[in-house]
This record gives sequence, C-alpha cells and structure tokens, in this order.
Amino acid sequence: MIYHKTDEEIELIRQSCLLVSKTLAHVASILKPGITGLEIDKQAETFIRDHEGAVPGFKGYNDFPATLCVSKNEVVVHGIPTNAPFKEDDIVSVDCGVYWNEFFGDAAYTFAFQGVSEEVHKLLSVTKASLYRGIEKAVPGNRIGDIGYAVQTVAEKENNYGVVRELVGHGLGRNLHEAPEVPNYGSRGRGTKLQEGLVIAIEPMINLGTKRIAQSDDGWTISTRDKLQSAHYEHTIAVKSEGPDILSTHDYLEESIKNNDYLSEIQ
Repeated sequence: MIYHKTDEEIELIRQSCLLVSKTLAHVASILKPGITGLEIDKQAETFIRDHEGAVPGFKGYNDFPATLCVSKNEVVVHGIPTNAPFKEDDIVSVDCGVYWNEFFGDAAYTFAFQGVSEEVHKLLSVTKASLYRGIEKAVPGNRIGDIGYAVQTVAEKENNYGVVRELVGHGLGRNLHEAPEVPNYGSRGRGTKLQEGLVIAIEPMINLGTKRIAQSDDGWTISTRDKLQSAHYEHTIAVKSEGPDILSTHDYLEESIKNNDYLSEIQ
C-alpha cells in the first residue's frame, strides 16, 4: 500500500528531515582523523534527543544498535559504529534517521578526509550527481523506473561504476520504510506511477568497482565484494506538481565541511 501525504504531513516530515540534516552537520563539524564511529554516534544521539520529543530513527529498528549507520571505505551501508579511529585517507558514509512528531526523516552523506585519492573523490562526486539527476525525475506522471534509469545512467553508463542492486531507496512517513521501493537502476516508463504527495528517500549506493556485495556476520554491515570503496548519498523528497520538493538538505553539513580543515569538499 502506497500512502500519499497531505501538505500538513509533508511539513512534519520536513521537520524530521531538517533535524537529520542538522545532526549530519554536527557530525561534519567534529569529524577528523583519530575520532571514532562510536564517538560521533554518541554525539549524534545527544544532538537529536536535545530536541524535545525527537528520538533516533535507527536505534532499535530491527535491533540495530546505534543512532547512525557509519560505513567506511568498502562498506556500502549499515555499518555499525566502532572504536576504530578514522584515518586521513578514509571516506565515511553517515546515514541518519530521526523520529519526531510521529514522522520519520532520513538522509545520508559520504564524507572524505583530505588524504582521499582523486579516483575515490571522483566516485563521490559522481554519486552525488546521480542523486540529483534521479531527484529531477521525481515528478507527477513519471514512474519509479525513470528515477532509477537516471541514477544508473550517470553512475554506470557514463562512469562505469557498480550500481548496487540488492539495496534500494524507499517510501517514508509514519514508518521508516514504506512502499514503494526506489531502485538505483531501471527502465524509463516502468514501475509505480509517481503522484502528488508521494514521499520517498532516493539514495544511490555506488561502488568504485563491482556492483556485487556481501553481508558480514553481524547481520548488518554490507561491503563490496572486491573491497573497493563505495559511496552513498540520500535525500528525502516529496513529489509535487511544481517539481520535486527536497525535504532534507545537505547545505548545513556542507557549510560545516568548509569550516573543517580535515574534510574535503565534494562538488
């Protein structure tokens, strides 16, 4: 069942998404070589709970143990924060969810430290570009396949990266994962028709090498089979007649990156 949201519901989802965005900006302000995933996770949880009634959206979801998914280098998504310190040539994908005023918010960003190679930096730039190309297609009358085709074209056809097949974007609202699924590949004109009020999370997961992935024994961590790096960017958007309405924002965190000497900007 697909639930189309009212304007009032979309505004509540926006508030949850903006809190996610501000949480990611706080993470960006403290990221540096030597800090650990557990440290940024603890700070993120405190930041979220400092807003009355807000709670982490991921912690406890299907028994996930943390506030953030912290996925480093070859980890695609669902990385569990650890005590391992970050290094100056790491990339770190941080996925955050919030539950506030009965609605979820969701967004993700892959951060690059200053020592990241040009090759990997390009992967991040292309993945970010593929996200916005997909968002452009999220208009009434188009179909889910139009979004996936746009993402796939940028990442796979134009740049020969691996587009993960098993993991997809999703609807969002009173539940963290709702219908429809939003793959990062597909055919134009195929799949669920997009209608006004649909709220979806679009989240390209793009690998430097193979599209093939593997799950670790912890039941959560997903990594690339060839151990090459993976990038992940995500926005929650509402389908509107006047065009896609991006409910989350990367503006706050990108401002934090500019003020952080340890991080590299992703264009």
